[in-house]
Amino acid sequence: MPEGLIVKALSGYYYVKPADLTQNDNIQCRGRGILRKDGVTPLVGDRVIYSLTENGEGMVDEILPRISELVRPPIANAKLAVLLFSLREPDLNLQLLDKFLVHIEHSGLRTLICLTKEDLLAQDKKHQAKDVTEQVAELYKSIGYDVIVTSSITGLGTAEVRNYLAGEISVFSGQSGVGKSTLLNAMLPDLSLETGEISMRLGRGRHTTRHVELIELDNGGYVADTPGFSQLDFLELGVEELSTCFREFQQYAENCKFRGCSHLHEPGCKVKQALEDGKISASRYEHYVQFHEEMKEKKRRY
Repeated sequence: MPEGLIVKALSGYYYVKPADLTQNDNIQCRGRGILRKDGVTPLVGDRVIYSLTENGEGMVDEILPRISELVRPPIANAKLAVLLFSLREPDLNLQLLDKFLVHIEHSGLRTLICLTKEDLLAQDKKHQAKDVTEQVAELYKSIGYDVIVTSSITGLGTAEVRNYLAGEISVFSGQSGVGKSTLLNAMLPDLSLETGEISMRLGRGRHTTRHVELIELDNGGYVADTPGFSQLDFLELGVEELSTCFREFQQYAENCKFRGCSHLHEPGCKVKQALEDGKISASRYEHYVQFHEEMKEKKRRY
């Protein structure tokens, strides 16, 4: 039976791109009942075995082993998360960026940080704003993340991002209105995704992406343009796991005096020592404390 890739899921249908490159059209499929019986739900990104039915549609018969699985957004086999955060409209929000990074670290995906809308930096303050942008980029590079500054208007960084996406499934994510669809349109001029300008009155963007769908690039890559998030919660993460999602803590945490050190109040904490020595960013540690408190509050509530 033929193999294919689920590139879209909508209203109970799965749209499968045949692995046979001589077939250009995607096959509209339902999931075989045995999958539901086994408690398995096909996801966008799944590589599947399917069969054709008499009405010209198809049935997903088997899901091939996954290398990764995300819950929100529901995507299988993604390897790379591209986090897009704008430098303007909306202004760069490092607390939210760190929250996204916690979730991506927990999911185990590689991360690329894109700082978008470089063209919107005001001319009279551009040098000052550029200094801040470079400081932010250097901070996250020093932690071990790849960072690219982009502008869909001038084309800055667009080709570099595109090269990162070659040959694998990637997830585009970030706050609403940061230019995810605009960047995709810049990389694929024929795509014409709907874009939403930031609302200056409300200070947030419209959700212009309404379902999960893989967009095929001409370099063998697929991009999952996911619905924008206005906020994230920590319901899927245990508070004891939080510090492991701050990758720069790791080299110090293993030498803390107490096993299970929360890095908040314990004596002999090497993470706090690294903070005092300037080896860990104050903003990153501040966000860690905020997230820790937020998670404990949610735990008390639920």
